[in-house]
This record gives sequence, C-alpha cells and structure tokens, in this order.
Amino acid sequence: MQILLPILAVALIWAWWTGKLKQFSLDDAIGATVFILGLRLLTTGKILPGAILMAGGLLYVGFRRGRFRHDQGMPLDDARRLLGVAEGASIADIRAAHRRLIAKVHPDAGGSEELARRINAARDALIAAHTRGNGSRRDSIS
Repeated sequence: MQILLPILAVALIWAWWTGKLKQFSLDDAIGATVFILGLRLLTTGKILPGAILMAGGLLYVGFRRGRFRHDQGMPLDDARRLLGVAEGASIADIRAAHRRLIAKVHPDAGGSEELARRINAARDALIAAHTRGNGSRRDSIS
C-alpha cells in the first residue's frame, strides 16, 4: 500500500495534465473512492467486503453514466409515422422532416415541450437505425 499511493498520485497528475479528467464527475470520484476503499480492504485480508465494495464502485459509476440502460427509444414505425417519412428515407429526408415539424411545434414557437421531445426522439431513433443498417456514418454528416 505504501507504493500504491504515489503511483495513484502520479497517475492522477498525468491524467489532469493531459486533459483526461475533463469528463470526470463527482459520481466518478465517489465510485473511484468506493473502489479504492474496497481494494484496501481486499489487500488487508477482508476479501468479501473488499470485493463487494469494488464491485459496488464499478456498478455505481456504470449506472450513473447510463452504461446499463436498455432504453430502446421509440419504435421505428411510430417514428416514421410521426415524422411523415417513408421506410427507405435517407438521413437528409429524416432531418428535413424533423426541421419542418420542429419549427411548428417548438416550445419557443408556442408549441408543446412533450411533442418536441417526441419529434426529437423519432429523429434520433430513425437516424440510429439508418446508421446501424448501413454500417457506416457516411450519410449522417450534414
């Protein structure tokens, strides 16, 4: 443990210096602290509490960052119907339909926040399905 703290300090200084910590949040710090506490317990012979804390720290960070979310979004048929595009519509067609609709229903233009959210979700679902289907993002750049 005597050598672990200086190594950890050097690693943190390097990560801060190179800008790797820009996406580091308070939730990440909490998860890392719990993980390190679990590692400390593990190295002192308290295997079960240490392993539980280490796993808990990793799971906490994973859930807070949304890595375990299984949100499939809007069904594609509903998304097409909402935007008014055909099944084989290109990304440009999807974006044009989105722009046309969002201009009418945006909350700043007196529309509904819920409808604007659904239109954005429909666009996101269709573009994601299109890029998954093509295997490339070549058409997604506008």
